[in-house]
Amino acid sequence: MGMKINRTLPGPDEIKAKYPLTPDLKKLKDKRDREIKDVISGRSDKFLVITGPCSADREDCVLEYIEKLAVLADKLKDRLVVVPRVYTNKPRTTGEGYKGMLHQPRPDDAPDLEAGIIAIRKLHLAVMEKCGLTSADEMLYPENRSYLDDVLSYEAVGARSVEDQQHRLTASGMDIPVGMKNPTSGDFTVMLNSVYAAQRPHNFIYRGCDVTTDGNEYAHVILRGGVDKYGANIPNYHFEDLIRLSDMYEKTDLKNKAAIIDTNHSNSGKKYREQIRIVGEVLHSRSCSSELKRLVKGVMIESYLEEGSQPVGGGIPGKSITDPCLGWKDTEKLLYTIAEKC
Repeated sequence: MGMKINRTLPGPDEIKAKYPLTPDLKKLKDKRDREIKDVISGRSDKFLVITGPCSADREDCVLEYIEKLAVLADKLKDRLVVVPRVYTNKPRTTGEGYKGMLHQPRPDDAPDLEAGIIAIRKLHLAVMEKCGLTSADEMLYPENRSYLDDVLSYEAVGARSVEDQQHRLTASGMDIPVGMKNPTSGDFTVMLNSVYAAQRPHNFIYRGCDVTTDGNEYAHVILRGGVDKYGANIPNYHFEDLIRLSDMYEKTDLKNKAAIIDTNHSNSGKKYREQIRIVGEVLHSRSCSSELKRLVKGVMIESYLEEGSQPVGGGIPGKSITDPCLGWKDTEKLLYTIAEKC
């Protein structure tokens, strides 16, 4: 056989029992969930900012970043709902490279999935306990989310996963907002089909069980740009792209029509400093159109303590070991600008 079993991993219930969500943290999560749902539904006119490193690599650096973010979030809470981006799984186009804290709790060490499961749960709990916030993560592996489903307040389905049936059906069983990214082709129809699937109830196999979901009315879209057949980036955050999305949304019977703009990836061509300009353009588009102000509910920003990126083992704490990110000083200025203009 081409696959061997290395070990049987502990189940979600066992991990949750060892690293539980306390009643006080449950109250915090319920409050945060409501705040984010209110933005997505339009019950709140606050603006959502999901920001953090491309991939969470070290607990100490991630928590240092989020402690700074929490202070800023409190200052801007009348205008913004800030969600730390704590992505503990890293999708790899070719399967090569660092796959995130789930695989390697220590980036320099060999993969250890059991230690990784524990590390990512402890990190998300620490964000709540030490920073008073709750996190966003990516649902890269649908069955793995059961280890974190009681601690997250937002999840994203990535561009390479959004056409996958299991991701769509699992999203329909979530009780938190879930953002469905456009695929790498940039196709809006595929993206909206994924939202449609996530908002409907389904019956399927999940972790060895026959399950039925209620549908998730807070499923919505994330625009991250695409690439054409020659590999050239096709941004989709411009005014005309947003108008087109709004028109397509209006032809559906989807609930809570909402879009988040991912300011990096194919929208920026991974030129991380472009995120500042892109945020400005998105805010300008919202200011020019009441239709777009209702549609565009927030932005997603990749930032960390230090700007840029480095290879694994590069030795600079708080600097991304995957895609390049904005540094903290630029992030702080950008969030103040967003709060002023949104």
